[in-house]
Amino acid sequence: MDRGSSTIVACPICDLRKEKRFCPAIHGRICPQCCGEQREVTLDCPSDCPYLQQAREHEKPRSAGDLDPAILLPGVELPDGFIYEHEHLILGLSFALAKRAHADRSLHDADLISGTTALAQTYERLVNSGLHYEAPIHSPAQQAIVAELQTMVKEYREAEQKHVGYSKLRDSEVLKGLVFLIRMAHARTSGRPKSRAFIEFLFTQFPEKPDVVAADDPAGSRIILP
Repeated sequence: MDRGSSTIVACPICDLRKEKRFCPAIHGRICPQCCGEQREVTLDCPSDCPYLQQAREHEKPRSAGDLDPAILLPGVELPDGFIYEHEHLILGLSFALAKRAHADRSLHDADLISGTTALAQTYERLVNSGLHYEAPIHSPAQQAIVAELQTMVKEYREAEQKHVGYSKLRDSEVLKGLVFLIRMAHARTSGRPKSRAFIEFLFTQFPEKPDVVAADDPAGSRIILP
């Protein structure tokens, strides 16, 4: 197809079909089929893309039955009432992920899920066998995610110590909090390589401003305590 034609301009992705819609990911026009097929796969779609937003409105949340059970850490049981009883821990862990995603706008859902899963597996080994072994993480982005989560857990325990005189947070509770976030992330992401649906959900909960979940603490702790 002649790219120089004044009447027909081919989509730069497939070089076959006519370009019809503007794609902010490539700052150019592409065909609707490539838009649909390559969205969040090869195209790093910004959250304000109207075609991405429209697609998300029609996407159903992924159910556990649609996923490989192994990625949901099925050996970790979340008892009834856990989320309510540990709301502040889950808020803190969620905020840590949001903070890292705000700091590194190149992150995708898969990065947050992989980093959180790596830390959860470390806690699972610790809880089940007492063995503290951290499997190597080669991705600097995922290393930073793990470090942010670890910092949050440390600050949570320090805040407990300051407010109630001792730290009562158990490693098994941290593990369950991490697993809850992993399962929620898998349900909210599209599963495509460049999806940011889970990240954008976190951003709605924790806008980019300081001390979003800070306690009334002169030291500026980020953790809400009951």
